[in-house]
Amino acid sequence: MTPLPRAAVLGLWATPVLAGRVNAGALLRAVQGDDEPHEVATADAAALGPLAAPGRLPELLGTLREQRVRALRLVLPVPGDPSALPGPPKVNEAAIEAGECLVTVGGPPLVLIPEVYEFGSVYEIGHQVLWQVQDCSPPVAPLSTTVGEAERELREALLRATDTLHELDLARWRPDAAERIQGLRQGTDQAWPPGTPPRAARVLDLAWRVRSIVELAREDDGAAVNGWEATRRDEELRQLETVCRRALVAAVNAPIHPPD
Repeated sequence: MTPLPRAAVLGLWATPVLAGRVNAGALLRAVQGDDEPHEVATADAAALGPLAAPGRLPELLGTLREQRVRALRLVLPVPGDPSALPGPPKVNEAAIEAGECLVTVGGPPLVLIPEVYEFGSVYEIGHQVLWQVQDCSPPVAPLSTTVGEAERELREALLRATDTLHELDLARWRPDAAERIQGLRQGTDQAWPPGTPPRAARVLDLAWRVRSIVELAREDDGAAVNGWEATRRDEELRQLETVCRRALVAAVNAPIHPPD
């Protein structure tokens, strides 16, 4: 099933690492997962200067801490909704194309955008990830959705979509999906950093389930037998995806507090 966005996982772990509460090794295990070792490019981040070659996440986080960066704030932009992107337009376009990025909190204004490359075959796909660090405009005010509001909206959206998506009946129309559905019931095995607020952890787990449901449902038209049913089903999935995106942002950014 789909993992959480890499920027979400990095943002979640970066805050305690930058605060010195968690070591970078735990972050690497959580962020890289089965990927090849992530690399970092900082040619467009003049404030940081050169990093050790090839750049790695631990070196980047160490440099960010020296620059008094307190946290990395998650942004999950989509075409038509660039909320919380700092600019300039070139940076925003790259972030929207990636669908995910992180913006520094404190220190110099920087944005981290992952470039993901696939290799291998359809039977065994590997991933290489390069984090592009770029200068950006001063960050705009983040969205004000709280974790509590996000959790409520996500659960309500899931309930509203249930009747429509029930028509999909994945276990009947897609026998191969039964095992994957069972996996969703068991939840994600993704580890959260020590000190993650309990409500934020619940939202992260629920968001993972919802993202996985949407991914599974988008693989075909399910039980839809005409264009109207397919359109209605697609609309429910898009609404669920939007609410899930907002909830993920709220949960990942929950530990970030304004300076005293």
